[in-house]
Amino acid sequence: MTRPIYVAIDTPDLEQARALVKAVQGHAGGIKLGLEFFCHNGRAGVMDLAHLGLAIFLDLKLHDIPNTVAKAVLALRPFEPAILTVHAAGGRAMMEDAKASAPAGTKVVAVTMLTSLDQADLTSTGIGGAPRAQVERLAMLAKEAGLDGIVCSGQEVAAVRKAWPTGFLVVPGIRPADSATADQKRVITPRAAMDAGASVLVIGRPITAAEDPVAALRAIEASL
Repeated sequence: MTRPIYVAIDTPDLEQARALVKAVQGHAGGIKLGLEFFCHNGRAGVMDLAHLGLAIFLDLKLHDIPNTVAKAVLALRPFEPAILTVHAAGGRAMMEDAKASAPAGTKVVAVTMLTSLDQADLTSTGIGGAPRAQVERLAMLAKEAGLDGIVCSGQEVAAVRKAWPTGFLVVPGIRPADSATADQKRVITPRAAMDAGASVLVIGRPITAAEDPVAALRAIEASL
């Protein structure tokens, strides 16, 4: 994974998705396909974009009992995703089974705390402590479960990198300095995220909603 930017293709429109992927082919490390795309286009849609040659980050955030998640990961094996997400809150056994069921070349990473959440959101769900403490706790659980890494915001990535030097750290909520944060609460600039220890940056709207997506991606790439 020589290029660290994965472009989030968050649209149900397959034609639009295909056009975006073709546009960023020469500059992105891969594409992230999440629930919006997957629920609308399913297996056929993923395979359609996979044929374009970019690495696939399948961001389905699996979270269920261990047996169900293991079977779901087995069902996803034909995609051979470069990266696959599960929720760390599913527990150690679930994460262990997910990793055991994944293809050898797939990095299974655990979502710790969504970047749309902040301290108030944690408190409202009955979780005490600061976001950083929650992320670090779940990161160590993912490490113990044998996962490849985690997904965390840029505000926690430096601390996790220190605790897990070899971890594969995926950072969403990336916003160039001149971009709106939209529904994200814990954001960071691309350069700051890489300097803090990110392995991969997930960037969506600052690229896909830009008037010229390729120019936007190249500008971000240049800042790194």
